[in-house]
Amino acid sequence: MNDAELIKQILNGNMSAFSYLVSIHQKLVLHIVRRMVLSDDEAADICQDVFVKVYQKLGEFRGQSKLSTWIASVAYHHAINHLRKRKRLQEVSMDDSPALEREVGATVDDDCSFTLDEDARQLLLRKVEELPQHYRVVLTLFYLEEFSYREIEEVTGMPEGTVKSYLARARNMLREKLTFAKEEIWG
Repeated sequence: MNDAELIKQILNGNMSAFSYLVSIHQKLVLHIVRRMVLSDDEAADICQDVFVKVYQKLGEFRGQSKLSTWIASVAYHHAINHLRKRKRLQEVSMDDSPALEREVGATVDDDCSFTLDEDARQLLLRKVEELPQHYRVVLTLFYLEEFSYREIEEVTGMPEGTVKSYLARARNMLREKLTFAKEEIWG
């Protein structure tokens, strides 16, 4: 079923169609939100809110982008608003430096490519979580969701040049963090 048919069915009250929409876009929304808030419980709550908002605003979708891009944009903006509200309420801030909990088996080279076993994958994810929020989001959209620069621009509202710059900086920061972790572990 294509996006237009799916939207039409949802707008006509077909809840099975909406459940299907949630099932195919849930991973995308969770990736975006999880890279911004870092808490699994908080991310789950925000994801539910995002899909409520998607349901409420689906009639406003004009098809000028892919449905997944529009949903990603809703998720991104909802998570940003959540963070702003949380900051205003002076709740506990995100932990910017999770501890390196165990030794990892990763090979890091100058191109920031990896031979990943499970421990190395966990290290990589922890190091990504240490990056500033805007870098985490851009990395997630580009590498995990395979969004183009243009799609990331649509989701985040950042100019394409900023997206490219953030990706380059994020890769460099990640490379440094992983190289440092490798040196700490293996000397």
